[in-house]
Amino acid sequence: MTTDLKDWIRSNAITEVESVVPDMSGVARGKIVPAHKFLRSQQGRDMRLPESVFIQTVTGSYPEEDVTSEANGDVYLQPDLSSLRMVPWYSEPTGLVINDCFYADGSPVGISPRQVLKKVLALYDERGWKPIVAPELEFFLVKPSDDPDYPLEPPIGRSGRPETGRQSYGIDAVNEFDPLFDDIYDFCEVQRIDVDTLSHEAGAGQMEINFNHGEPLDLADQVFLFKRIVRQAALRHKVYATFMAKPMENEPGSAMHLHQNVIDKKTGRNLFSTDDGKDTDLFRWFIGGLRKYLPHAMLLFAPNVNSYRRLVPDYDAPINVHWGHDNRTVGLRVPESAPQARRVENRLAGADANPYLAIAGSLACGLLGIIEKIDPGKPIEGSAYTRAHSLPRHQPESVAKFSAIKPLRDMLGEDFVEVFAAVKLAEWEAYHRVVSSWEREYLLLNV
Repeated sequence: MTTDLKDWIRSNAITEVESVVPDMSGVARGKIVPAHKFLRSQQGRDMRLPESVFIQTVTGSYPEEDVTSEANGDVYLQPDLSSLRMVPWYSEPTGLVINDCFYADGSPVGISPRQVLKKVLALYDERGWKPIVAPELEFFLVKPSDDPDYPLEPPIGRSGRPETGRQSYGIDAVNEFDPLFDDIYDFCEVQRIDVDTLSHEAGAGQMEINFNHGEPLDLADQVFLFKRIVRQAALRHKVYATFMAKPMENEPGSAMHLHQNVIDKKTGRNLFSTDDGKDTDLFRWFIGGLRKYLPHAMLLFAPNVNSYRRLVPDYDAPINVHWGHDNRTVGLRVPESAPQARRVENRLAGADANPYLAIAGSLACGLLGIIEKIDPGKPIEGSAYTRAHSLPRHQPESVAKFSAIKPLRDMLGEDFVEVFAAVKLAEWEAYHRVVSSWEREYLLLNV
């Protein structure tokens, strides 16, 4: 326990602390404890959770097979004190801290999403490199509903009317929800979330927030916290915010685009470009790795049954892993930039993806390309929608591909791959037992 931690809690008059971990779905799990108890817990190993917190499905159930490494024993929480923040929506001063998890012998819990990302970052660090990322996160605002069978609708704005058409980059359309976005920006300031621009996307009630570039672990923490901020702010204004990949039929899906490059830790030089602006071999190999391995890693970018509804042509979402310059139809876009800003944008991930796992997966695939010196081929011209749909079409296909690819298993961790695949297969099986409204509508009296 540090004096700084004591001082922070006392100076902010903290009464309670949310001690959290991100689970496989990116949901905040943990405990809310009185501040004095939290301080006391730092003197020993009092803060624990069952290991099964990392094998819980999004429905709250568990895979039938036992995939925990220690028969669902306890794991010990170690706060990352750099993640300490205030929680701005409580009336009582409340703190929050994100934890790393360890077993009794002190070894890290390899199935923890945060640890998976740290494992990949360590592979870059030992080469003297540091990845830089900048996520772009889309989400929908929708009218509240307590009937899951009823299609979602755009919310009512300040004008008293819902959006009836698409308002890409519409300023007045964003202004409809100014009080809500004022709260989001205020909450972000309190929680040190470094957001950049806000814009209206193509869907009715669809928005996008861009994050400033930075170190991957910090950005994953920020996205993890930001999703909760948006949902909490929306509830204050009697609106739902959703990060589902495809919440509305006939509307675009929501993505989490990941801009990424790699810099030399000693010199700070962008390793993706020469000084005169030419692509380096390392840059091309990185793209080659993305092209080869992303289809096998799709479970990290499209983790839910709903995720695959987004990946269709002509809705600003990719259907393959072709690459191109300033081309938004491809899976891998290279924006026009100065040499120091040379980067590749991975457009595969949905907004529903766990940010720790999506960033880890993208960086792992790129690193494999560098290690194997994979040629990415030529960038394409024109629409990638005229090319074959080469990404998995549904969750079981992604589970099979993810489980079978050995280089990714080695890089992300055998235990993690086994557990994540089991969790997602359990979710598919739960979904597959549901009879949908479409089936009742078209089959009930016709077959």
